[in-house]
Amino acid sequence: MTMIRHELRQGRLSFLIWTASIGFLLAVCIFLYPEMQGEMEGMNEMFSSMGSFTEAFGMDKISFGTLTGFYAVECGNILGLGGAFFTSLCAVSILAKEEKEHTAEFLFTHPVSRVRLVVQKLAAVLIQIILLNLVIFLLAAAGISLIGEPVPWKELQLLHTAYFLLQLELAGICFGISAFLRTGSTGVGLGIAALMYFLNLIANISEQAEFLKFVTPFGYADGAQVVTELCLDKGKVMIGMVVAVTGGLCGIWKYWQKDIF
Repeated sequence: MTMIRHELRQGRLSFLIWTASIGFLLAVCIFLYPEMQGEMEGMNEMFSSMGSFTEAFGMDKISFGTLTGFYAVECGNILGLGGAFFTSLCAVSILAKEEKEHTAEFLFTHPVSRVRLVVQKLAAVLIQIILLNLVIFLLAAAGISLIGEPVPWKELQLLHTAYFLLQLELAGICFGISAFLRTGSTGVGLGIAALMYFLNLIANISEQAEFLKFVTPFGYADGAQVVTELCLDKGKVMIGMVVAVTGGLCGIWKYWQKDIF
């Protein structure tokens, strides 16, 4: 528990900045909805005729003029990208920073097993992800209530569950990679999150690339698809969770036998 508390204290500024940023942008989008509602019909027609751009962001599947459609596209991109970037940065640096900052020699000389310390680091990442998603979910529900719209609880819960699972998968992948890194990790984390996002855009545009939805966690966290089908793709979610667990176990195994002295 000591390591968990230490990591949470050390990462609290980054956590607060990312949570505040995502929450602020989310609130702005929600509060803009009543102002834009009267123009939504024209915007929906415009967006639906933009070819590949429309398909890339799933606007061919939903009505941009409804609250759920607007939330899935606008707020979904903020939640998806913001949460992915935060999670990837947090997980990919959690182990690599010990060698980069030359604190590993001190840390692993304590009478506590290396595996236990690494597991506690992973737990700290998971706690931050859970707290981020709880705060954002409450802000979203409160924001929708404040603009006088009924809260679409089922759609909201499904969307936020999908983004939470997406973040868990990215956390597992980046945590596993972090164990193999010795120096900089920020670019790696951002690169992985961005790559996964653009793989999903490619899969939305091209039927020949639909298999990529089984590769990227954005495949089951596609806001337009979630609110249209009102369910998550269990097959893709299962693959994603297997990848997350495998990444976490690989990170623990690698750091357990890694020569860092």
